Amino acid sequence: MKVYKYPAASDWSSLLKRPVMEAAELEGRVLAILKEVQERGDAALIDFALKFDGAAPKSLLATDAEIAEAKVLVSEELKAAIQVAKTNIEKFHTAQKEVQISVETMPGVNCWRKSLPIEKVGLYIPGGTAPLFSTILMLGVPATIAGCSQLVLCTPPNKEGKIHPAILYTANLLGIKTIVKAGGAQGIAAMAFGTASVPKVYKIFGPGNQYVTTAKQLVTKYGVAIDMPAGPSEVAVIADKQANAAFVAADLLSQAEHGADSQVVLISDSEDMINRVQTEVDAQLEKLSRKDLAAKALDNSKAFLVKDMNEAMAMSNLYAPEHLILQVEDLDNLVAKVVNAGSVFIGPYTPESAGDYASGTNHTLPTNGYATAYAGVSLDSFIRKVTFQKITKEGLQKIGPVIETMAAAEMLDAHKNAVTLRLKEINK
Repeated sequence: MKVYKYPAASDWSSLLKRPVMEAAELEGRVLAILKEVQERGDAALIDFALKFDGAAPKSLLATDAEIAEAKVLVSEELKAAIQVAKTNIEKFHTAQKEVQISVETMPGVNCWRKSLPIEKVGLYIPGGTAPLFSTILMLGVPATIAGCSQLVLCTPPNKEGKIHPAILYTANLLGIKTIVKAGGAQGIAAMAFGTASVPKVYKIFGPGNQYVTTAKQLVTKYGVAIDMPAGPSEVAVIADKQANAAFVAADLLSQAEHGADSQVVLISDSEDMINRVQTEVDAQLEKLSRKDLAAKALDNSKAFLVKDMNEAMAMSNLYAPEHLILQVEDLDNLVAKVVNAGSVFIGPYTPESAGDYASGTNHTLPTNGYATAYAGVSLDSFIRKVTFQKITKEGLQKIGPVIETMAAAEMLDAHKNAVTLRLKEINK
C-alpha cells in the first residue's frame, strides 16, 4: 500500500481515483460482445464460453442431473450455513415491506400507492475467480419476497463447462428454474436481449467486473433497467490509534482478494497504526490462497495519514466507498457523520464479511463512488410503486377549478377541457 501523509484536501479527488480501464476502449470491447449476442444468440454464448471460460457447455441451461449432483457435492455444513444466512436475509428484507396507505388530499380526492413486483428479473452471479453463491441469496431472497414471477440467473461456467455446485444448490434452494451458463458481458447481453435459451428480462441485478458493469450500463439504452453500477469491490477502513491492527488488515485483505481490480483504502490519524497495519497485511497475505490476486489489488491500494477523525470522515464521504468500516474509539460521533457509503460496519467486531454473507443486509452495493447517488439492493429494488387515485363528483368540483387554472396557464387546452366537460356534466 502506498502511504500519503497529510495530503491537501484539494488533492483528495485525484488520489482517491479507482483503478479503471480507459472508458472508450472498454466500451468498444463490450459493445462488440453485446452485438454478437444480440445477433447470434445461443451460438454466441457458446463461443464466448469457449473463449473466456475455457470450455463450451453441452447445454447452456443447467440440467436436472447437474442440480441433483450439486446437492450431493455440497457439504451438510455449508448447507446449514446457507440456511442460516437465508433466514437472516429473509428477516431483514421482509421487514422492508410497506403498509399501503390511502391519503385524502382534499375532500373527495383519494390517492394511494401500491407496490407491484417486477415480473421478470435477471440475476448476475460472479463465478470466475470465486463462485459467489452468496450473491444468489442477496438477490434471489428479496426477489422472491417481492413476488417476481420469473428469475433468470446467469453465471460463468468453469473449464469443464459446469457451474459450481454451491451456486446450483443455492439457486435451486430458492426455486430458481432458469440457470444459464454465461458470464461476463455476454451473460448480461443474454438477459437484456433474450436468446432461444435465455428469456429476456425487465431488470438486471448483480455485481461484476468492469466488463459486467459496463455491459449493464450499456444495455439500459435498449430499455432494460439495472439495479446500479456495481463493479469491482472496494472498502475504506477508518482506524484510530486504538484500533486492532490485525482486524484492520484482515478487513482490507478480505476485499483485496476479490480480484486485481479491487481497491482498499485505509484512513487514519495515527502513523503508528498505519505502520502496524502494513506489517499485519504483509504477514496475513502470505497465508491466503488467493495471495497473488490480493497482492495485485494492494498495488492499487492506499493509506492516508490525516490530521483527525473529522478529516478522515470528510475524505471517506468524498470517496463514497462501497463498504465503510469504522474502527475508532468515538464510534457514535463518527457514525453520525457518515454521508456517502454503500454499507457501514461499526466497531471492532463487525467485519465486512458479516454483511457479505449472513448478517441480513444486502451485499450488492454501489461501487466506484456511486454511493453518492445509489443505494444497495433492497426489497424496493424488485418492485414498482404504482400510484392510484379516485375522485368523486364532489372532489372534482373542489379540485377542478385549480386544474383548469393551471392548465390554461400552461396553454394546454385539452387538459383544461377534460375537467371542464366533466364539471358541466356534474352541474347540469
